[in-house]
Amino acid sequence: MAMTRVRPGRATKSLFKTRGRPASMTAAVAQRDSAVIDWAAYIDGHRVSTDTIEDAVRLIRDGRLQPAAEAGRRGAEASAGFVWVGLHEPSETELAELAEVFGLHELAVEDAINAHQRPKLERYDDVNFFVMKTVGYVRRGPDGAEVVETGEVMIFCGPDFVVTVRHGTHCELGCVRNDLEEDPARLSLGPSAVLHAVADRVVDGYVNVADAVQEDIDEVEEAVFSPERTDESRRIYRLKREVIQLKRAVGPLSGPLRNLSGRRFVPTEIKEYLRDVEDHLTRVRDQVEAYDELLNPILQAHMTQVTVADNQDMRKISAWGAIFMVPTAIAGIYGMNFDFMPETQWEFGYPMILGVIATACFSLYRGFRRNGWL
Repeated sequence: MAMTRVRPGRATKSLFKTRGRPASMTAAVAQRDSAVIDWAAYIDGHRVSTDTIEDAVRLIRDGRLQPAAEAGRRGAEASAGFVWVGLHEPSETELAELAEVFGLHELAVEDAINAHQRPKLERYDDVNFFVMKTVGYVRRGPDGAEVVETGEVMIFCGPDFVVTVRHGTHCELGCVRNDLEEDPARLSLGPSAVLHAVADRVVDGYVNVADAVQEDIDEVEEAVFSPERTDESRRIYRLKREVIQLKRAVGPLSGPLRNLSGRRFVPTEIKEYLRDVEDHLTRVRDQVEAYDELLNPILQAHMTQVTVADNQDMRKISAWGAIFMVPTAIAGIYGMNFDFMPETQWEFGYPMILGVIATACFSLYRGFRRNGWL
């Protein structure tokens, strides 16, 4: 559907009041290049585009349409619906304006601005605040190493609105909005439908990253147990660090997601979908825990192989040192130049000494070779 947005530089006007104060949106929030990615009102599962966020809110709460929005809505009166506003890394001023419009609690707003929050589900009056960690597997650094990057998605879910706040460059929610708009029946279930769709998108990201980590672990395991000598310690430690990052995102989400399924504002149909998301999350969590347990023996095996290889190198060095010690000792004795040393005046003395040296060196070489030192 066509989407009407405010042109850059155009400020919105105060269209309604909340808590007795004008809820005017600043020009920064209204601009397309601000943190506001998209917004719309949804009535009976169908999108109604408006000029401003305030138009969308007034449309849902007051049931009155502005001329710019009438083209996108059939019928004279609007039925029950909700507003969905999507933000990406908003500033304190931008989020404060929206907090005034939707009545968001100041503690939740502070968490949404600062980010770096633990996955959680909190309730402030009739507004639920849901925090999820997002993950992405990206290549970074001169060696092209794959690194797990984390971000966050915060969701303010009220009776007639949803505000999604995303931190990080991955897990974009534009495709989530498009998919929901193609399914009006599900979108008509209200803000909880958006909440489920975002949670499903985040957990799908966990699955993709976990599969990518699995491939890297398989490669490291094959390299460790291959006959070729390679140094995989740095890569193993890096994988362990990435698995820990993944565990911090996946593990704590189980409790909030389970509690979300028990909330009264969530319809029965959405609860069934949430249970499916919870099943996927449980599978990923078990998978990530298995990775951590698997990397420990791989690291121990690699360190054992390094130790064994070092011992073999030391044995080879010791064996060759013993072999070269024989001619060194004999040459040192006969190089003292005493007058009355045996064989010094014998014409076959020099060939005999060379023969003794060769025989002794060959005997030592054969013995070391037989014992596996060479």
